[in-house]
Amino acid sequence: MIAHLNHNRLLRYAGMFTWGVIGLPLVMLTLMPVEQVTMAQEPALAIGRWRVWVAWAMFGFCYAWLTRSLGERRITAVDHGLVLLLAASAIAISYYSQSGLGSILLMVVACVLPWLLPLWAGVALLVLCELVIVPVYVRGFDFSWGEAVLQAGLYVGFTGFAFVTGLVARQQTQARDEQRRLNSELRATRALLAESVRVNERTRISRELHDLLGHHLTALSLNLEVANHLTSGPAQEHVSQAHTLAKLLLSDVREAVSQLRDDDAIDMVATLRPLAENVPGLRVDMEMPEPFLIDDAERAHVLLRCTQEIITNAVRHAEAGRLRLGYSVRRGVLQLDARDDGRGAEIAAVGNGLRGMRERLAAYGGTVEIETAPGAGFALHIRLPLCEPAEPLAAAAGQ
Repeated sequence: MIAHLNHNRLLRYAGMFTWGVIGLPLVMLTLMPVEQVTMAQEPALAIGRWRVWVAWAMFGFCYAWLTRSLGERRITAVDHGLVLLLAASAIAISYYSQSGLGSILLMVVACVLPWLLPLWAGVALLVLCELVIVPVYVRGFDFSWGEAVLQAGLYVGFTGFAFVTGLVARQQTQARDEQRRLNSELRATRALLAESVRVNERTRISRELHDLLGHHLTALSLNLEVANHLTSGPAQEHVSQAHTLAKLLLSDVREAVSQLRDDDAIDMVATLRPLAENVPGLRVDMEMPEPFLIDDAERAHVLLRCTQEIITNAVRHAEAGRLRLGYSVRRGVLQLDARDDGRGAEIAAVGNGLRGMRERLAAYGGTVEIETAPGAGFALHIRLPLCEPAEPLAAAAGQ
């Protein structure tokens, strides 16, 4: 059963189990007879016995909320606030119970911080928590400041180990997600290659039928027509039938060649669909016409690369959770409208990916328009001519 769980769920369940186990010593501490309580612990326990359970429940709620769909959703400002509340709850447990139980929960916090905060922010929060918990040791255990700092230093080693473990798990998950994304791109490219091979083979067959068999049948039909005029009697009847059959066969060959050329197009639905499958942390909705066919293999390749770049940017830069791709063909021009629900930007920074997209489209008379605003996501509007020659369109676009 455990083997079927991914790393994210295992981390979530392990943390919840640790949180539940911490509740057992809390029960013993809150039910501790008064004669077993030290003078230093008595005031805090008398006031904070109910508060420790509030802190314990708050820790469990924050951890359960933060670790839902861990690594598969976008981290928001609300999540950052809950991370601070999670760490504060762990410190509060130690403060009100006058024990080191909160330091154990800080190890759980350290393990999930790489998934929720940037590296520098996670390290800074851990150091701050260990500094804040030093007075708890002084007050709760009658430690001197030196002993309290030493005790906190020991927990720094434990929490640091837990933090690095979470960081390694996060990096492995990112590498796995990147591998899945690249595998989707590879399958899409393979589908385009298979479609191109199919189209090229049908084109070759139709050309061979037209150039070889068609010409030979035409020559045969002409010779039979001449023979029909040179013969008479019963032989002429057979020659006439052969001439008719030759013309029918030539008509069938021409019809077969026409059908092969009519079907000489790349199915973009089969080519583009693999790109939308198994994209980590991103839902891709594709709206495509039926049928969605492109005659030119090079233009189909341009559309595939543009779609790949849009999906990659939505995952890496936009921090989006959903991407909508709408394809349409009007008057020989393909229109692609893409919009994500990411963070957006004040000014669209044109990197190598967008620059390469523009260059690919410009080579075939295509254009790309960018729309973005802070908090409004990122939108692209792509136009790619499918039928007209590229040179006149490029010249018109330059004017």
